[in-house]
Amino acid sequence: MVIDQVKKILSEQFDVDMSELTENTNIEDDLGADSVEVIDLLMSLEDEFQLEIPDEAIDEIRTIADLVAYIEEHA
Repeated sequence: MVIDQVKKILSEQFDVDMSELTENTNIEDDLGADSVEVIDLLMSLEDEFQLEIPDEAIDEIRTIADLVAYIEEHA
């Protein structure tokens, strides 16, 4: 499932237990991601799902649910 793959990547990159991550987890607020970490995350997701996430889409992706929806729509 896409959400499980996304949670796994987030867990590894932000050193958070997967069980603490929900669809409503905010990447910046809850995980403390700065702009560089967000870019690293998006690059990992692009590699994992073989897609490109344009800069304009980044502004609309705030939560894990947003990420999953974007990936499912564009992969």
